[in-house]
Amino acid sequence: MSRTDDHINLTVQRFAVLTCIVALLPISVGALVTTLKAGMAFADWPTSDGQNMLLYPWLNDLRHTDKFVEHGHRLAGVLIGLVSIGLVVVTFAKEPRRWVRAGSVVILLAVIAQGLLGGMRVRMNEQVLAMTHSITGGLFFTLCFLFAFLVRRRPADERPRVDRRFSPAVYAVGVLLPFVVFGQYVLGGFFRHLGRMLHEHVAGAVIVTLLAAVLLFALLRSNLLSLRRRGKWLASALLLQIGLGLGSWITKLGFPTLGWVASTNSPTQNVICSLHTVGGMFLLATASAAAVELIICARSGQIEQLTGLFSGSSLPSGRNGGLA
Repeated sequence: MSRTDDHINLTVQRFAVLTCIVALLPISVGALVTTLKAGMAFADWPTSDGQNMLLYPWLNDLRHTDKFVEHGHRLAGVLIGLVSIGLVVVTFAKEPRRWVRAGSVVILLAVIAQGLLGGMRVRMNEQVLAMTHSITGGLFFTLCFLFAFLVRRRPADERPRVDRRFSPAVYAVGVLLPFVVFGQYVLGGFFRHLGRMLHEHVAGAVIVTLLAAVLLFALLRSNLLSLRRRGKWLASALLLQIGLGLGSWITKLGFPTLGWVASTNSPTQNVICSLHTVGGMFLLATASAAAVELIICARSGQIEQLTGLFSGSSLPSGRNGGLA
């Protein structure tokens, strides 16, 4: 296969990135819905106050924040659904690789499942379903992020470099980190939706930070450009999330020793707490991308200390690099 043929179709790449970006909209607005406790602004679904969702006079609710935000969340869900359908159509028209086509179909099915879960949350008025809907939203974005990352991976050099610094222990940390971040994301969901697990969530933040720091020390010093890129993305997400976590604590719980008293439902609190949820999702996505990159590099023999473990493995595409 030639170097040109080894590239995923450019239109598919662009549509995958577009899907990832659009996926941020319903998830971000959904985080704001949770912060404002507006999930039951409408008691019906798929209609809104008995009207067709697409025909509901949404802009008339500008003064009713809960209905405006909740219906905006529903419309954003419709938008990502349409974009996901477009991704499937473009992928099947432009890209013959089965794994790419399968990935686009999985994204569409995930959108449908996420929409149905959100609808069940409204119809049953169940807070646990609201929490589950939020958690699966983070998983959905991670899926979109990984798909965009994989279809944009660049062809490897004919004689790829080898990393001599990654130890098996640090590799294990990198592979396990997404699962630890996901656990921390779930604990955050318990606190936001059920008012529980605050101290466990704080402890989880410390554990995630320590593990990520160990991994970042190796990623950012790697001989492989692809791993250094993943390290930069992960470092950005981690620093952002630490800042948003501290901001959420101060704006929601206050900081008496510094004279800071939390103001319930203040605009600052609502924005920062919502962004903290989105930041957790972004951290999960970047940690997952780093883990996938590590596995690919190890299986292709590019991590010297792991060559014995993966000596019989090879990558069909032989590609290295990623979402720049």
